[in-house]
Amino acid sequence: MSVAPSPALPQQTAAEQVRSVLARALSLSLTLEGQSYDLLGAHSVGARGRITLHPPADTPLTDHLDRAPLGILDARVDLTDIAPTALRDRVRARVTLTGRLTPAAPGDLGALRLDLARITLSTGTGTEEVAPSAYANATPDPLALEEAALLTHLADAHPDLVSDLVVLAGSRLPYGVVRALPLAMDRHAVSLRCEYGEGHCDLRLLFPAEARDAAAAGDMVRRLLTAPQCAHHHHDHH
Repeated sequence: MSVAPSPALPQQTAAEQVRSVLARALSLSLTLEGQSYDLLGAHSVGARGRITLHPPADTPLTDHLDRAPLGILDARVDLTDIAPTALRDRVRARVTLTGRLTPAAPGDLGALRLDLARITLSTGTGTEEVAPSAYANATPDPLALEEAALLTHLADAHPDLVSDLVVLAGSRLPYGVVRALPLAMDRHAVSLRCEYGEGHCDLRLLFPAEARDAAAAGDMVRRLLTAPQCAHHHHDHH
């Protein structure tokens, strides 16, 4: 098995990760003037990642905008990316977007545009700033929308494959793993969370080739188990 240092392994950029989180997010938290609102199914992401909020008609948000000079408000949007499988510590990433909220069309408070000023991505490996221009030029991972279905299918229907994938880690896996579950999947790799008594580690298994859709992803998982070599890395949590 060939093991490459993690920086050399293909992976999503931070901007792609943010776009992927937004693409599959069903809800977000909006903070205006110190007050937070949870919005469910009330946002859309357009070309170049343009975010538009569609708050309910009876929301207090309209009061904030009515009082705002020129109808412009400083706003913060928070999103939490949660693993779809029932593993420990399911929060995979947090995204914070700050900018100015304005009506998408003059006088129309039913659609509010967020003009981004700052973007941060926090994961288990740290917090990273993403330039708004990099965000605008990035695209979501092609598996982003189907990732949850792919991971839950792998966990529920193919636990034997998950066990076989863990074996690929060989001696690099900590002793005493009691459970392994799919954690994440993108076009480059599948990641497993391996849980042991006092903590867990994440194992990332690089696909033999990029998976551009769900069918290809399933094929790549099977090819991992028959390939003579694989590249992987993992990081520990305690």
